[in-house]
Amino acid sequence: MEKEAVEYGLNLNRRKFLSRLSIGVGSAALGSLLIPDLFNSSNATDVSTLGLPHFAPKAKRIIYLFQNGAPSQLDLFDYKPTLQQMFGQDLPASIRGGQRLTGMTANQTSFPLAGTKFQFNQYGQHRAWMSELLPHTAKVADDLCIIKTIHTEAINHDPALTFFQTGAQVGNRPSMGAWLSYGLGSENQNLPAFTVLLSKGKGNGQGVYSKLWTNGFLDSMHQGVQFSSGENPVLYLNNPEGIDKTDRRSMLDQLASLNELGFAETGDPEIRARIQQYEMAFRMQTAVPELMDVSREPEDVVKLYGPECLVPGTYAANCLLARKLSENGVRFVQLYHQGWDGHNNLPLEIEGQCLDTDQPTAALITDLKQRGLLDETLVIWGGEFGRTAYCQGPLNKENYGRDHHPRCFTIWMAGGGVKPGVYGETDEFGYNITKDPVHVHDFHATILHLMGLNHEQLTFKHLGRRYRLTDVAGKVVNGLIA
Repeated sequence: MEKEAVEYGLNLNRRKFLSRLSIGVGSAALGSLLIPDLFNSSNATDVSTLGLPHFAPKAKRIIYLFQNGAPSQLDLFDYKPTLQQMFGQDLPASIRGGQRLTGMTANQTSFPLAGTKFQFNQYGQHRAWMSELLPHTAKVADDLCIIKTIHTEAINHDPALTFFQTGAQVGNRPSMGAWLSYGLGSENQNLPAFTVLLSKGKGNGQGVYSKLWTNGFLDSMHQGVQFSSGENPVLYLNNPEGIDKTDRRSMLDQLASLNELGFAETGDPEIRARIQQYEMAFRMQTAVPELMDVSREPEDVVKLYGPECLVPGTYAANCLLARKLSENGVRFVQLYHQGWDGHNNLPLEIEGQCLDTDQPTAALITDLKQRGLLDETLVIWGGEFGRTAYCQGPLNKENYGRDHHPRCFTIWMAGGGVKPGVYGETDEFGYNITKDPVHVHDFHATILHLMGLNHEQLTFKHLGRRYRLTDVAGKVVNGLIA
């Protein structure tokens, strides 16, 4: 081993020297931009400031309950009596305004309005409208900031979903969780900063894929770690048969020595990231089994989330696990629940989806609140776009479908410094925004702000350009902040 180290040390030519020098200067410059006081004399021996927010945050962690497939805001949150009164009449052309349509309704000769079959009532001190499908969510209405005016340009699932998760409609960009891991780091050295949980309902589903939780061009240590419902919640985490913890520790030490030699030769920061990932996996071998064990949860907690919280891989189980992960310092917990793509037979499908998600969602808010964690945890609920006011296909009051609608839809947030209430207004058809629009980039900028990050300063230089989650747009929506 010593001989190899000597050879690596001698194998240094002018080009490599200058290359490694530039990496060092670039790292120092980046550090001085992110933390202006890093090189002050008072701070010269203290590097613990790395990973600090730009300003005092209102939230420390995020749990994002992503409802994949696009829930219908008109059947859940955005009550429009006009749609009931004009049921079956054609949507006025002036309202539609030549909107781009998907291939599923582009050939329709008429666009008959379809009111919801579900009853609505107002809840909480802000008198927020909610559907009868959400009785548990209605009980926590006073904790919710309901945004009715989210809008996006994407009209199909893949680009719209990718846009919400990465700030771009194309792949290979870092996801929101990766940006937060990069900007803030982890609160718990034994767990990753960014975790992913998947579940699937009985409705029409849209796929999810690893590019949604990718690190993109950031170091691989920032990629989301997917937890599964199988015997091994994190793949390849357990030791192979015949290998114990002592053997694993010895192997990692030897591997780290070799990787350090490689880093000394090339200066490639990804090598250091690989070492950190191996060490994280070693620590997770102890931390993860304890986290996944819900047998010790009190009976009242199980009752709060519902019996399915004891069934691994269900939405309820993932909501409970999200609380445990967040409680243990995981910076960003991303849930994806599939089955909201209501093109046909929407009433039956959305009823089933709400049966799966309503109680666990409200339970998560209640559980965090009673543990004193809601104020520092930002919970987000919503999909990639909304649903049209007109019917897709044959019109039937009991069995209708809705196409994609990116012009306005509803997302809610809770805790983490948001202002409870209802934000924004849509027209009488629930088709266009009439007050306080919130673009996806604005939404991202506001989330980063709540976490203490300036979205214009959280950047990474790649291929000669500085990238950020909000691209070259986005503004903080102060009306959403308490």
